[in-house]
Amino acid sequence: MLKGIPKILPPDLLKILMEMGHGDDLVIGDGNFPHASCAKRLVRCDGHNVPEVLDAILQLFPLDTFVEKPAGLLEVVPGDSTKPKRWDEFRSIVKRHHTGFTDFEYIERFAFYERAKSAYAVVSTGDQALYACIILKKGVLPGE
Repeated sequence: MLKGIPKILPPDLLKILMEMGHGDDLVIGDGNFPHASCAKRLVRCDGHNVPEVLDAILQLFPLDTFVEKPAGLLEVVPGDSTKPKRWDEFRSIVKRHHTGFTDFEYIERFAFYERAKSAYAVVSTGDQALYACIILKKGVLPGE
């Protein structure tokens, strides 16, 4: 056991977060996301929803300050009337952990899948909310 590490984060995810470098992408997918077919490295957080995993990760994970939008969402497919219920919660969580946050990048479904395939890792959740997928671009910690 370690102090200050969110208990929701499994050891293999902590290792991945440490291995990632500046500019690497991390995907957190809802239960419908094609995790296994997209992931170079897959970490399972079954039984958890994306907001709680996102909040735990962002306690440790700096977002990239050298890009305009270091977080991206899977946009609603044209013609789908779904109003994603997680997006406001995601916005609140990211703002709490990243003071420079302005807005998300909205990424077309198949473009999101392609980005996920080149991401450093994919985190699988059991979240049943629709369009509850997010990509985070890792930043750097301030230097000495």
